[in-house]
Amino acid sequence: MPRLSEVIAALEKLWPAERAEAWDAVGTVVGDPDQKIARVLFAVDPVQKIVDEAVKLDADLLVTHHPLYLRGTTTVAASTFKGRVVHDLIKNDIALHVAHTNADTADPGVSDALAGALDLRVVRPLVPDVSDPEGRRGLGRVCELDHPLTVREFAARAAERLPATAQGLRVAGDPEAVVRTVAVSGGSGDSLFDHVRAAGVDAFLTADLRHHPASEFMAAGAHRPLALFDAAHWATEWPWCELAAAQLDEISDRNGWGLRVHVSTTVTDPWTLHSPSPGAPN
Repeated sequence: MPRLSEVIAALEKLWPAERAEAWDAVGTVVGDPDQKIARVLFAVDPVQKIVDEAVKLDADLLVTHHPLYLRGTTTVAASTFKGRVVHDLIKNDIALHVAHTNADTADPGVSDALAGALDLRVVRPLVPDVSDPEGRRGLGRVCELDHPLTVREFAARAAERLPATAQGLRVAGDPEAVVRTVAVSGGSGDSLFDHVRAAGVDAFLTADLRHHPASEFMAAGAHRPLALFDAAHWATEWPWCELAAAQLDEISDRNGWGLRVHVSTTVTDPWTLHSPSPGAPN
């Protein structure tokens, strides 16, 4: 069995910490470098029910996309919910490693996994990483459909292919407009509207779209309307867990580690109910 330090070294090659945004908090949060690793669990959120799942699975390492502590803290007391996560991880000899924005811009990364889940062909990054001479890394992806679909049909595809959440999918735009090209970005994406418009695509699928940015984006593009697809944040990032698990599986096989790699299917999206307004347009 490999040591934690060996597994982390392999993960750091996939998602180097120096490629994370300056405000981000990535890397190993909990864990002894000499600890032996046999079983690994991937998940989006380092929340209590994921830790409970890791304990039940007898995992040695939990890898999550979202950080546990994005901002500084002065306590890991078990009386706080994040402190309880730390205590339970340490008591059960489970290491925690985070790959966040360094996984967003990786090649392949979070948006590649999202495009794959939607059966889209990736053409290029939406916001290229200027440090990548091959032009493959970057934030978001510009994609092509295998055949044209209406906005309504593509929405149905996305709702079917992405993990089920209470939110489902919200759509802005003409339901009968034709979609041939789509920009996708896992997680919150309304800061990318200028890049989406410049990409010349027919639609944009992301998460956490706010009222004013979305309204202004649609109004400003009246001369060339684009459709917006707003999915649940968790749902747009979960496909990365399967991609990342497959990458670690390949590394394990190559090195003869014999790791058992799992992906959590526990829904950690915070929303639990959607009650549509009577008579609302659909």
